Amino acid sequence: MLLAIDCGNTNTVFSIWDGEQFLCTLRTATDHQRTADQYFVWLSALLNHHKIPLDIHAVIISSTVPRVVFNLRVLADRYFNSRPLVVGKPECLLPCQPRVDEGTQVGPDRLVNTAGAFDKYGGDLIVVDFGTATTFDVVAEDGAYVGGVIAPGVNLSLQALHEMAAALPHVDVTKPQKVIGTNTVACMQSGVFWGYVGLVRGICDRITGEYDRPMKIIATGGLAPLFGQGDTLFDAFDEFLTIHGLRIIHEYNKDQGNI
Repeated sequence: MLLAIDCGNTNTVFSIWDGEQFLCTLRTATDHQRTADQYFVWLSALLNHHKIPLDIHAVIISSTVPRVVFNLRVLADRYFNSRPLVVGKPECLLPCQPRVDEGTQVGPDRLVNTAGAFDKYGGDLIVVDFGTATTFDVVAEDGAYVGGVIAPGVNLSLQALHEMAAALPHVDVTKPQKVIGTNTVACMQSGVFWGYVGLVRGICDRITGEYDRPMKIIATGGLAPLFGQGDTLFDAFDEFLTIHGLRIIHEYNKDQGNI
């Protein structure tokens, strides 16, 4: 079985692929101090709970937190006798090379989202990922990543608003009943929710205009369903797009005889 690991700034996701389907998807807080042994104890306990055998023979990792990768490599080597593929490293082949400025290092999460989105939805896409940052990835007709946009994430914006303005409380993001808030919390929720709806629509419109051809908009990330409520922002929502992309990249390397 394949263990696909998506390590983001906030959470790390572990998914088990048995060759036909993902058996489970597990989530933990990202912590660069967590050791390989701690990962294994946590993972094996949860797999036992789900009655899934610990029969892992291959590992692929995407990480936006470089300090975490070492212990994940040790996990793969020590407990699964596997040399993991790490997206973004030269030894990990991509189905289509990104076309960006020379010397630019594209985030592995964006490369993985591109591979997964192209496999499921074809080319000419905008992939909007609601993570710690809100990213927009442009996928060309042939599946290449050709650039994008990075904006502050929703929760990051809320946290900054709370920390930098002493009188404003911390609030959870939700869709408000009305645009005009009649109390502080409602005002903040409206500003964040409708502000990000406007941000997403505005950026996607500008990307489409600059790209000069019709594009599908695919959303992923935990808050994507919230921002799709009652508003035609996205053509599709795919909660597990990144994990799917990891599987596609692993299969491509296997087909190329790279692993």
